[in-house]
Amino acid sequence: MAPRSSYRIQKIPEMTIRRLSLYTRCLVQLEEDGIKTISSQALAERFNLNSAQVRKDLAYFGEFGVRGIGYYVSGLKAELQKILNLDREWQVALVGYGNLGSALFRYKGFARQGFRISAIFDDDPAKAGRAADGVPILPTSDLPREVKARNLQIAIVAVPAESAQAVTDKLVAAGVKGVLNFAPSRIRVGREVRLKNVDLSIELETLSFYLAQGAR
Repeated sequence: MAPRSSYRIQKIPEMTIRRLSLYTRCLVQLEEDGIKTISSQALAERFNLNSAQVRKDLAYFGEFGVRGIGYYVSGLKAELQKILNLDREWQVALVGYGNLGSALFRYKGFARQGFRISAIFDDDPAKAGRAADGVPILPTSDLPREVKARNLQIAIVAVPAESAQAVTDKLVAAGVKGVLNFAPSRIRVGREVRLKNVDLSIELETLSFYLAQGAR
């Protein structure tokens, strides 16, 4: 297994990065099931891909397969976790502790992948000053100071649409480099910040479109 020491991120399609995350989850499960090796074909079949796509995705980062064996599950999992920066723990800020924010906080998948929500921010005076499972709920006015003090590099934004841009501006000014936006509005950031928008309404509308097409 020979990972490359460097690779050009600009040349790697985003869909490849997304698939790496899926491959990693699969490899974690295979390892838990006691499976030692897997072929590119067997890995591809789990995601309705072809083996050439799996090999192409991995080839951006190095040569991981062994002729006649395929991939060593534990070794490939470790390499992909390193590529995805999952071999460390990320401290995450959650901004907005309403219905959606509290549901995201209680989602256990974040912690399993190394993302720990270590500070919550909310403007509601009834929430600020309290704690959720030991994590402090702080007023949004404390955000600039706390982001720096706690070295929070990633933030989840779950505030109303009209507040999303102002909150994101504060996060970026405080040093946050990655924003996952759940607010139903498009926000803008500079090139030095990675932004991902998750609009649940759009996802449901997409589903309704395909369901309607199937009913015709």
